Amino acid sequence: MPFAGLCLIHRSEILQLGGAWPEAFEEARRAAARLSRSRDGGAGHAVYQQGEIHRLRGEMVEAEQAYALATERGRDPHPGLALLRMAQGRVDLAAAASRRVLRATTDPLRRTNFLPAHVEIILAASDLAEARRASDELSALAEGFGMEILSAIAQHAKGAVRLAEGDASGAIDPLRHAQHVWQRVGTPYLSARIRVLVARAFHALGDTDGAARELDAAQKTFVQLGAAPDVAAVEALAARGETGTPDAHGLSARELEVLLLLASGKTNKRSPMCSS
Repeated sequence: MPFAGLCLIHRSEILQLGGAWPEAFEEARRAAARLSRSRDGGAGHAVYQQGEIHRLRGEMVEAEQAYALATERGRDPHPGLALLRMAQGRVDLAAAASRRVLRATTDPLRRTNFLPAHVEIILAASDLAEARRASDELSALAEGFGMEILSAIAQHAKGAVRLAEGDASGAIDPLRHAQHVWQRVGTPYLSARIRVLVARAFHALGDTDGAARELDAAQKTFVQLGAAPDVAAVEALAARGETGTPDAHGLSARELEVLLLLASGKTNKRSPMCSS
């Protein structure tokens, strides 16, 4: 039973990477049910995975509850909880938690699980020096382990740091490297997030047309996945004029709302448009 439950957790993680979020959530739910009596922390991992999908969808209350339950069942809720705090605008709490976890984690391979989120969180905290150190460590670990996927993660972090440092031109190559890997292995969400960074780099270099195209492609993917926080973040960037023309996706705010409802699994009968 524990072995079958752990297999379901890994299957959920793979489905999540592939963009099949409803199916990923269902596998995590099944894993939690199978492992409910487990004493080895497996049930905590299953509930944590549910929290991750809630967070990506913008279901903040449900994500908070899932991370709390994961903690009760013996699973450290980070980096997911730290990323949730960042999404809630509580960057100081996110940074403090991320720093604490990294200080307590000495195994190199385990550190690769936390460093990507740490770079993102520390950039949000505007500590470029620490973000650069974390990115450099991630690059060194990727080179040492010789894993292409880990190298793509490191290149993503490197591009994000360079962009934050004002080196838009230098950010594009590592970001494109990571994007090509994610596209080849079929991870739409990560690829779309990189597109947003590329769009920002293009805009900083004066290529507003290229920025709008990248933003449009990213936005369509976020809507299809039901990634509400990312849709909102792209809308905010466009409203500030940082990524080319506003409303690059060609949809009204209301159309976006309905598409997100459908993407998250709600039927037309349950959507506000059809019930009004």
